[in-house]
Amino acid sequence: MATSLMNAAGKIGRPLRPDSPIPPIETGNLVARLAVRDAEIDAAQALRYRVFYEEMHARPSDGARAARRDSDAFDAACDHLLVIDRARKDLPCGVVGTYRLMRRSAAERHGAFYSAAEYDISPLVAQPGEIMELGRSCVDAEYRNRPTMNLLWNAIAAYVAHYDVPVMFGCASVPGADPEALNLPLSYLRHYHLAPEPLRPRALSERYVAMGSIPRDDIDVRAALAALPPLIKGYLRLGGFVGDGAVVDHQFNTTDVSIVVKTDLVTDKYIRHYERSARKGGSD
Repeated sequence: MATSLMNAAGKIGRPLRPDSPIPPIETGNLVARLAVRDAEIDAAQALRYRVFYEEMHARPSDGARAARRDSDAFDAACDHLLVIDRARKDLPCGVVGTYRLMRRSAAERHGAFYSAAEYDISPLVAQPGEIMELGRSCVDAEYRNRPTMNLLWNAIAAYVAHYDVPVMFGCASVPGADPEALNLPLSYLRHYHLAPEPLRPRALSERYVAMGSIPRDDIDVRAALAALPPLIKGYLRLGGFVGDGAVVDHQFNTTDVSIVVKTDLVTDKYIRHYERSARKGGSD
């Protein structure tokens, strides 16, 4: 499955190390692959700082401000997916996009998934087989376009196929720390995309914020979708669900929701997409 996905997406390079689960995926100057050096993880942390703290005005700790890096203890336990523009010598390692990936075995070694600080994820942990948490997603403003996102998602699909991950999840953010101001999009998510109970995380009781109060029949779906960030809309297009309750993150000035995606929908969608692209003679 991973091979057919990647062959349709672009040129395939040789794995950078013997234990690398997916080879690089290239299109033009861009390449998507896992970080294999400490310097590349540092570059991902630098990008995260620029996006989260400088662009989105999160509140850095003194240490983060001094280092100009967004980092935490989970970084050492996770795989870091990168998009690199090999022509950008002005950026650390050319990193223009990143996702942090954490599988069950890594969470067990570390002691927890990141999401567990906001949500009771025991229904997900109880699922048989592999599960994977997605987090710390960000893309440089200049690269928030289809080619970059296609590379990221194609690499995620290949990673999912390699490790046979049936369910992935994580926290996704809506800008703003006032849930009342987000009543419309939160109500829409609760009424239209609530996860089935066997897969439904619930916000921890001490952090639980009800997800809107607008009745389903009164929701302006078009306006609600317009109020959601592209990342959440992307998850929804893949058949994603949300958990029960939102969580306000004052440090990042966001309101978080728990996202759950069954990965058969991810791989099926992207296989079909790239097979169509291959028949047309290229990717889009």
